[in-house]
Amino acid sequence: MSEDPKRAVSNQSLPSPAAPRLLVSVRDADEAGLAAGAGADLVDAKDPDRGALGALPEARVAAILAAVKGRAATSAVAGEPAGAADLARCVSALSGTGADFLKVAVPPDLRRSPAALAAVAGAAPGRLIAVLFAEDGVAPGDPAAFAAAGFVGAMIDTASKDGRRLTDILAPATLSAFCAGCRAQGLLAGLAGSLRVEDIAGLAVHRPDYLGFRGGLCRGGDRRGALDAARIGDAVAALRALGRRDAA
Repeated sequence: MSEDPKRAVSNQSLPSPAAPRLLVSVRDADEAGLAAGAGADLVDAKDPDRGALGALPEARVAAILAAVKGRAATSAVAGEPAGAADLARCVSALSGTGADFLKVAVPPDLRRSPAALAAVAGAAPGRLIAVLFAEDGVAPGDPAAFAAAGFVGAMIDTASKDGRRLTDILAPATLSAFCAGCRAQGLLAGLAGSLRVEDIAGLAVHRPDYLGFRGGLCRGGDRRGALDAARIGDAVAALRALGRRDAA
């Protein structure tokens, strides 16, 4: 976990680290400063009041990036487009913010459209991460399709923030196959979905590059509440402990 987060951005084709890095979703500049200061590896701009992948206004994203001040890698959520026409538009709306990565939901029907995938990847060259919702399932060929289109990563999240966690919806074998498929294609791999600190050890065995958190690091476990620096510290400590164990 001592690796420079900016170096992590450029090492997309390298094998996954011994321990995943920590992605923390934030809603404003204050939370961004808190997350970066507490040790987050990637600070992710997202509006938790607008669903699983609610996009923030461009000005709010810019303020978040300024608050991070290079202490962590950054990403911005581009939303949940309804169809192919919205896909590139959502990404283009935030492509000028300067975030290291942009994340956008890719519905199952669009995953089967190489033209649509290539068009959206072209809206943010070298920066786009596809988000798949666990409730929609994950196909073995998804990582290859994203890599061919020009995406740099793929992540699984949960759409329904109803208390179920990622591991309640997808089997361990599916998560391992997804992460392995991303590695084989040179993609960054991420896992998220109402995760808690105690999920870290079990999910790390799948070798994702990032584990994503929001609600599990908020006061009272409410993703719409405020981030808790102590909980972020607990997640950082858990990930560092994994790295020390694997290096021993």
